[in-house]
Amino acid sequence: MTSWTRRAVVSAAAILPAGRPQAQTAAWPHEPIRIVVPFAPGGSTDAVARLAAPGLQQRLGVPIVIENRSGAAGSIGTDVVAKARPDGYTWLLTFDSHAVMPILVPGLPFDLEKDLAPVTQIGRAPYVTACQPAKPYRRMADVFEAARRGGASFGSTGNGTIGHLVMLLMAQRMGVELTHLPYRSGGLAVNDAVAGHVDMMIGSSALLAPHVSAGTLRPLMQLGSSRLPALPSVPTAIEEGFTDLTAEAWWGVFAPARVPEPIVARFQAALIDTYREPRIAQQFKEVNQAELVLGDAPALARFVESQIRAWGAVASKNHVRPD
Repeated sequence: MTSWTRRAVVSAAAILPAGRPQAQTAAWPHEPIRIVVPFAPGGSTDAVARLAAPGLQQRLGVPIVIENRSGAAGSIGTDVVAKARPDGYTWLLTFDSHAVMPILVPGLPFDLEKDLAPVTQIGRAPYVTACQPAKPYRRMADVFEAARRGGASFGSTGNGTIGHLVMLLMAQRMGVELTHLPYRSGGLAVNDAVAGHVDMMIGSSALLAPHVSAGTLRPLMQLGSSRLPALPSVPTAIEEGFTDLTAEAWWGVFAPARVPEPIVARFQAALIDTYREPRIAQQFKEVNQAELVLGDAPALARFVESQIRAWGAVASKNHVRPD
């Protein structure tokens, strides 16, 4: 158990119902709360944050401001939160590249374990590869064959995202090279994929499902452990011969370290209640083909540690750096 996980366990124990908010935190919140999204507008992380804002505002009684601070694999926005006052008015809602950030950005001006505290993992969604319908590809095997003949490109939501890393793994196993075009947000990547400016792209089902449903993107492969209900004819990577290869995007919420535990507890409860609203839960499951998790802080800490083990070595071996 790392120091981060131990702190998360202690924090969870401290916010059990038996505890009482201290006097200095009882008035929280009494001013606007900002949720920093360390990526540009238009991607899945931005959408996940904005989906919850009205419900959080209703439950907490103050305005909820979504602030996009993109750049350097999410480290710019994360730094804002890591250095924010621990008063409960600044939170981080981030994406899967969070787990490999120390490898992507050597010399970070903050420490993921010491300066941030896990709150909850909101959800997860398998990665999906897709292309513009006018492209000649019907399966990922067609893309790999194109790479052998003369080259093929793929877009992703950024260097170091799990989507980027799993594409590296697949290309290596197939013995080909794919030209990677990283984007600052999922929205920008989708726009170029729909326009045909890249041969294909990889993104979470939450990002691509609406475009697949609209017919503006053709799915080629999904990287979950089983096929999505909305994509019953699209094979998984395992079915296509990539043994034991799965990849899921995920979204998690973190606080600056030392935010009083009663405040963390109240914000966590408001988040969980908001995402469990039938309308939002349906949006996740049916429209975005994603799964809500909404676990506690120790569960998020353990999950991030597992992601560091699983993908950190891939990023390090391939010398991946920020966009």
